[in-house]
Amino acid sequence: MVKTLEDLAKIRDKTREALAARKGDLTTKIVVGMGTCGIAAGAREVMSAILDELGKRNLTGIAVTQTGCVGLCDKEPLVEVSKPGQPRVTYGLVTSERARRIVAQHVVNDQIVGEWVIGTQG
Repeated sequence: MVKTLEDLAKIRDKTREALAARKGDLTTKIVVGMGTCGIAAGAREVMSAILDELGKRNLTGIAVTQTGCVGLCDKEPLVEVSKPGQPRVTYGLVTSERARRIVAQHVVNDQIVGEWVIGTQG
């Protein structure tokens, strides 16, 4: 319940942040493949791990979205990380533990985790 103008301002700020994430107006983007093959391979758990790790680190300005099948079923779950001024990187065979490491190394420290990269663009 809103009791003060400060409460209302907090709600406004949270709503703006959530809308910006949906619109993709943020700098870093993480996309998880959530087609049928991705879900069967564990993409839901990967998505949860990414969101949990971002929350634990209090990271903002990162849009996390999902996409359907991209045709690489044998490499699912897929995670794509896109940061300004860097190549877009697609990781394959991502587990929850690997997703947490991708957040820690690539998203936070700009270090691509080469052992799980299946492609880059840009």
